[in-house]
Amino acid sequence: MNGSIRPSTTAAWARVPRDGRAAALLAAVLTTTALCGGDVLARSFPFGSRTRDVNDLGNQYVPFHAHLWDLLHGRADGGLLVNWQSGYGSSFLPDLGTYLSSPFAPLVALFPRDEIDLAVYVLTLLKAACAGAAMAWLLPRLRPGPWWAAGLLGASYALCGWTLSYASYNPMWLDGLLALPLLCLVGEWAREGRHRVAGVLIVALAWTANFYTAYMATLGAGLVLLLRLWLSGPPRRRAFAAAGRAALTTALGAGLAAPLVVVVYAGTRHAYPGRAGTFHPVDGTDLLARLLPTTYSYSSPGVYVGITALVLALALPFHRAVPVRERAGWTVLVVAVALSMQWTPTHLAWHAFTTPNGSPYRQAFVLCALLVCAAWHALAYGPPGWRALGAGSLLFAVLAALASRSGLEDTSYGPPVLLLAAAGTLGGLALLTWHAAGERGAGATPGTGRRRTVLAGLAVVLLTATQLGEAGATDAVATRLRLNHMDDYAPWGTRQEEQAQAVDGADGWPRYRTDPGREQTVANDPLMVGGQGAQYYSSLTADVLSRTLTALGGGSTSLGRSLQSLDNPVTDAVFSVGARVHSPPDQHQRWNPRDDSPVTVSRSQVPPLVTVRPDKGSAAGFGTSPYRNQELLLGSRVYTVPRATVRTDAGGPAAVTARCRAGDEAFLWAPRFSGTARLTGTPAAAARFRSNAAGSRLAAMQPLGTVPDSGRLRIALTPNRAGTTVPSGAVGCLDTARLRAAVDRLTETGATEVSVSGATVHARLPAGSTGTAVLAAPRIAGWRCAAGDGAERPAATYHGLIAVPLDGSATTFTCTFHPPGLRLGSAIGGVALLVTAALAVLAAVRRRRTPGPWAPPTAAPPRERVTHAR
Repeated sequence: MNGSIRPSTTAAWARVPRDGRAAALLAAVLTTTALCGGDVLARSFPFGSRTRDVNDLGNQYVPFHAHLWDLLHGRADGGLLVNWQSGYGSSFLPDLGTYLSSPFAPLVALFPRDEIDLAVYVLTLLKAACAGAAMAWLLPRLRPGPWWAAGLLGASYALCGWTLSYASYNPMWLDGLLALPLLCLVGEWAREGRHRVAGVLIVALAWTANFYTAYMATLGAGLVLLLRLWLSGPPRRRAFAAAGRAALTTALGAGLAAPLVVVVYAGTRHAYPGRAGTFHPVDGTDLLARLLPTTYSYSSPGVYVGITALVLALALPFHRAVPVRERAGWTVLVVAVALSMQWTPTHLAWHAFTTPNGSPYRQAFVLCALLVCAAWHALAYGPPGWRALGAGSLLFAVLAALASRSGLEDTSYGPPVLLLAAAGTLGGLALLTWHAAGERGAGATPGTGRRRTVLAGLAVVLLTATQLGEAGATDAVATRLRLNHMDDYAPWGTRQEEQAQAVDGADGWPRYRTDPGREQTVANDPLMVGGQGAQYYSSLTADVLSRTLTALGGGSTSLGRSLQSLDNPVTDAVFSVGARVHSPPDQHQRWNPRDDSPVTVSRSQVPPLVTVRPDKGSAAGFGTSPYRNQELLLGSRVYTVPRATVRTDAGGPAAVTARCRAGDEAFLWAPRFSGTARLTGTPAAAARFRSNAAGSRLAAMQPLGTVPDSGRLRIALTPNRAGTTVPSGAVGCLDTARLRAAVDRLTETGATEVSVSGATVHARLPAGSTGTAVLAAPRIAGWRCAAGDGAERPAATYHGLIAVPLDGSATTFTCTFHPPGLRLGSAIGGVALLVTAALAVLAAVRRRRTPGPWAPPTAAPPRERVTHAR
């Protein structure tokens, strides 16, 4: 049988309305069904007992959405510019632009606060469904074809391996998944010279929602536009004009997003440096394996798009009904993008010339989109003939055989899912080919036509069921394997409810801070349960904050970008922490000891948020001892740092001995120790230290208890990993009487009244204050302060804190935060807005001057009488 399809049959197949509403709805329904079905199979939240809050989803994204909920309901400490709950006061606009600027994000306000995990899950489904709908809407505009095929392939794109492996727990990336087909649509408008203002707005929305993935989507859409211009073959002048319109549209859209994008960029410049990654391309068999269902790997590209789309894309080069130019163009583009993911220079170009810290293939969704577009062209011209289908099936079999050597396939679900999905796909495509061949046959009767319709319907049902089954299984496998390989966190429950109630009952902001506690549930506890603590985890954690807290003995993870609470009375006095919540260890984490003690709150007298120091601070900065560094910020000597002896055995450090004054409070600073430390001869419980060999996790200073009457300290150490170390200056003994005296002095000379309104702090000072007014907040870039009626100037720094010199004449103190980059970004956005408005006006004038095809003639012609022959 001939492998091609006659032009008449192709034309009939292509005569489908260009209205993509039915296709978009089908894609959205299939996407949502497959994602929910996969979570049901995996028994994952909200359909089972397994949490879905893995890695940064639990540590960052859910807490930031909880903070957005509080902002929208007027319950947050701070506003759009300053987040007073995290890191003792952090810049919030860069975090907003990184995690919360999606137009879907405000929908969390419609859910109850204690259902924030469900809210984020629903947003994830909604974004993926909209991405599938957008792709289904785009495909018929590239080439008319069956609506059900557009819907099925739109769902293939939304359910790609990139979504199931990575973006499902990085929900802000899904905005890029949605942006790509929309930006391709903008490219089509630019090619046709239509909808210029709408195109600018779509680009602006995409770059505002998540500029990181929007950058990759823009590159992908640009490649598609160049291919489309080459395929349509317009005169060179028209092609350059279309490319120029697309470039201008992109520049104006990105310009409109500049007020947020530039602020985020400025925030990254002031952030604590992360890991400098080195790109290592994956093995070719691993890349091929990721095209198949139920494969998973954190460090390889998730390019699975379903076997139906894959076989169609493989059959495209052999599909004779498709013009040779289109077959070659789409095939070469797919191969070129796949190779660009494996070559370091182009890999860097895809990631804005910075190797990402984490999964190195974040651009994989672009390749998935191109595979789906290639599959669409293989089907839009009519189903592949037997030769093309056979060639595509043979290539798929070779690919599967090579991929079996990678070891990435799930051994329990992989083989049966692959076999069933391959059988369903090949069976469905064979039925479509058979149906098309029957349409070309001569002498068909009404009965055979009805049978062919049933045949086509059966093919569609089979392909749809196959897509749902393999995507659901792939999602379930990815969900299960993520839980096995990544940290996970419990969704909102009784623990967080008790912590939130304790914080709410003790809250006294801004008279003092309330810290939600050392025993954290997630890395952003203050955003989840309230309070104003040191805890903060973001890609934009300020360098000055991280270095200051580390110098004071604080603990951290993620190479210093995830900062932990420090349970220490000296730092509590420095940062005006007057209430502290004490919770048992999180029982969700298996490594924590079993403990059912209640949540309690301790209170202490602390200085106000603004204090006055007699000196101007030292330009020398911090030293190596966290105890002396704490004293620098406090302004008083309160510690004894004795000579300590570290005794070791074959397993590492075993004990620390030292001498201190009886009655002092003993502390141990051992940032690279992992295990437990206990002050022998006292009833104090053992303190737990957690660090790792790589140095990305540093243990925090811990209180051990009261020094016994003998003054002799013996700290028993029980390490739980090899290579742990304890520094020689590890022990510090706090004189609590001296600390109380220091707190009294700072309170007496400190502000008599402090008010915080959004991004502004105002304090009233005692008359005649000299020296330095110090605001107990990190001196991040953007703070400008004034003493009395003086001019506002960039804030000075007092050992990492915000400071203003005093000369004795000022009785007030005002500091206001101006996010770095906001002024420049606003200027760029203003220019882009003016140019966009000018284009809109120009287009409106042209429409008024140019009569449309609907304009009626000046005089109606006489009606003619028509007679019909009988």
